[in-house]
Amino acid sequence: MAKKEETKEVLRIKVKAYDAKIIENSVRQIIEAIKRQGGEVVGPIPLPTEIRKYTVNRSPFVHTKSREQFEMRVHKRLVDIVNPVQKIVESLTDLNLPSGVDIEVKMV
Repeated sequence: MAKKEETKEVLRIKVKAYDAKIIENSVRQIIEAIKRQGGEVVGPIPLPTEIRKYTVNRSPFVHTKSREQFEMRVHKRLVDIVNPVQKIVESLTDLNLPSGVDIEVKMV
C-alpha cells in the first residue's frame, strides 16, 4: 500500500529591504495578490537581519584615533507559493512595489 506522493512545485520569493516598514508592506501586497488569485501561501518567514558595520576615521591628520561607526541593516523575508499557476505569476509582475525593495524569485 504505497501512497502516491504528489510533486509540489514551489515558487520561492525572497524579499530584501533596508527599512522594516517598507518590507512588511511589500510582503503584505504580495500575499494579498496571491490570495486573490486563489494561490496557497507559506510565510512570510523572517530571515536573520544582515548587519554591515563600517568604521571610518573622523579626521585624516590630527585626531587619527578618533573614529566613527556606521551600520546598514538588510531585512529579509521569505514567501513560498505552493503549486503556482500562470495567472499568479502574471499578477506578481504587475505589482507596484516601493523603491528600495529587492525581489528574487526561484522555482524550488
